[in-house]
Amino acid sequence: MFRFAIKAGLGGSAVYYSKQEGIWDENTEKVCERYSSALKPHLDTVKKQIPLDIPALPSSGELCFVTKHYYNEGVKSTFHFIHRLPCYAGQLVKKSSDAIKQALDAQPAQKTEPAAPVVATTKK
Repeated sequence: MFRFAIKAGLGGSAVYYSKQEGIWDENTEKVCERYSSALKPHLDTVKKQIPLDIPALPSSGELCFVTKHYYNEGVKSTFHFIHRLPCYAGQLVKKSSDAIKQALDAQPAQKTEPAAPVVATTKK
């Protein structure tokens, strides 16, 4: 329960913060440009410290398009999985029951010898 509360709090705060930043509004290109300009000085210092060639950041239009595309693909894949979940569960149950049946059939049959008849002896 505590773990769920932490996850829900983090998720809720992320949505709240993104709403405050204007990510959910129609001006997402402005938000991308603002973050790009804010990160540029930090990126320049990192470039000076690391002797690797870092490719240029994509334009804000490309970045927004790619972000929206992959987000939409993730949503589509999630709903496809939820739609197919009963089939997946049925397949899992079938495979499990087949494996259990196979394991039970593979066990060697134990031979039980009939017990010797008990003869009642009476002392005279």
